[in-house]
Amino acid sequence: MAIDAATVRKVARLARIAEPEDRLEPLARELSGILNWIEQLSEVDTDDVEPMTTSVAMKLPMREDVVTDGGDPAKVLGNAPKSDRGFFVVPKVVE
Repeated sequence: MAIDAATVRKVARLARIAEPEDRLEPLARELSGILNWIEQLSEVDTDDVEPMTTSVAMKLPMREDVVTDGGDPAKVLGNAPKSDRGFFVVPKVVE
């Protein structure tokens, strides 16, 4: 897919990016090269490739899922700037 200077000018205007006129043609060539590379990627056969979330096969450590009260409330609230009856006091953010 080839991108011309007029397309770059239009996209720059839509994105509200001020691009000098002398940079439009080099930018068009650069963007065309990127799109050609992306088209090459679509030619790769990925039918038998399983989707993955990471390139490293690893298993996360498991822990027992138990409900706790966070330990000692006095220690939990010890670093709080303000607390009231066992709760953190935070400034109001919505009127």
